[in-house]
Amino acid sequence: MSRVQFEELLEAGCHFGHLKRKWNPAMAPYIFMEKNGIHIIDLYKTMDKLDEACAAAKQIARSGRKILFVATKKQAKETVATMVKEVGMPYVTERWPGGMLTNFFTIRKAVKKMSDIDRLIESSQFNNISKRERLQIQRERAKLEKNLGSIADLNRLPAAVFIVDLMKEHIALAEARKLAIPTFAIVDTNTNPNSVDFPIPANDDASKSIAVILKAVCEAIREGLNEREMNKDAQPVMEEAEENTEAESNEEAPAQKEGKRRRISAK
Repeated sequence: MSRVQFEELLEAGCHFGHLKRKWNPAMAPYIFMEKNGIHIIDLYKTMDKLDEACAAAKQIARSGRKILFVATKKQAKETVATMVKEVGMPYVTERWPGGMLTNFFTIRKAVKKMSDIDRLIESSQFNNISKRERLQIQRERAKLEKNLGSIADLNRLPAAVFIVDLMKEHIALAEARKLAIPTFAIVDTNTNPNSVDFPIPANDDASKSIAVILKAVCEAIREGLNEREMNKDAQPVMEEAEENTEAESNEEAPAQKEGKRRRISAK
């Protein structure tokens, strides 16, 4: 797992926090200094916390479970949609649907409805209904796709939730905490890092800062997925080797018994 360099974080502006008057005292351990009324984040602390988060994300991916990414702010939408889609993880970049986690069964029903509409559109029956009804169905399908299309493959509650902006996504955080789902988050100087399990102190407003953090996490997830595939490929080989060893042991057993009988007879 490649470690993000200090220079990368510095160039991306990860060290810029909020105005001093907006800070959360709980962020004090991660603040390096104040400059022109703005808090500066300690990037060495960012590197350490990012490494911890990446190691945990890699382990989750290796186990075959999902991490749900949440980023509805303008600066993060496109970055999350692009990077997270590449590693096959679910994400929410539009409005957070209330009860997404705490009322997961209802959300799954909405996703199923989207699948039912797809089957209807592909069937011959779709051409037999009126033009007005077809338009209504297509509009409903587009709305569901916009809000839930990115979580269509999420068949059960995620193993963890990654949040880009804790202040903006407070509902998602509250739902995850209520269900004791582990949380990852980029924490700026105006947030409480103690409210998440894996806080990553960094600028959560600049698109470059968000991108460099997400890139590191997604690379860790990719490594976890690759290791999972390698283990799957190696499993049949290991099972075959064990079967061959067992077969050889069974073949040698009668010969060993016969040898033992002959030694006893000789005595």
